[in-house]
Amino acid sequence: MSLIVTEAWMKRAVLGLAAVGLVLGGAVAAFASPMQGEIPTLEPQGVEFSHGKYKFNRPGTNHGAFEWRGQLKDTIASDRHNVYVEVKIQGHSWVRYYGKQRRSVQLHQSNWDGAQRYTGKAKLRVCRDRGSLRPDNCAPEQEFFYDWDHG
Repeated sequence: MSLIVTEAWMKRAVLGLAAVGLVLGGAVAAFASPMQGEIPTLEPQGVEFSHGKYKFNRPGTNHGAFEWRGQLKDTIASDRHNVYVEVKIQGHSWVRYYGKQRRSVQLHQSNWDGAQRYTGKAKLRVCRDRGSLRPDNCAPEQEFFYDWDHG
């Protein structure tokens, strides 16, 4: 008889633990769900940035970073100029990510401030590097915000 009681108790314990795991798993997934958005296609002369997406990571997830991705393409292969994406988060300078001349590359980066728990403001621009004597061709800056106090 004690063997039957033990098996029944073990089944209930396992089912109880499974239920708790599902509830906690759902809570973690809801907390970790990203705030995503689309980055419009940016096409200044000589460069194209397309299929862009971004998200503001929650505090404790990927350093609370502004995370972005997209396809960067050199559209004038014969000009011998490189292309780049620049990202700026609140309180910091621009950070540059180069593409490849005469090619298309997939970029996926995260930008954050180590002194802050999360990022709530970011800017992104796409340019063709025309050297030191001529100004670069850049698309207008794109600004992204997330209000963590009212999100």
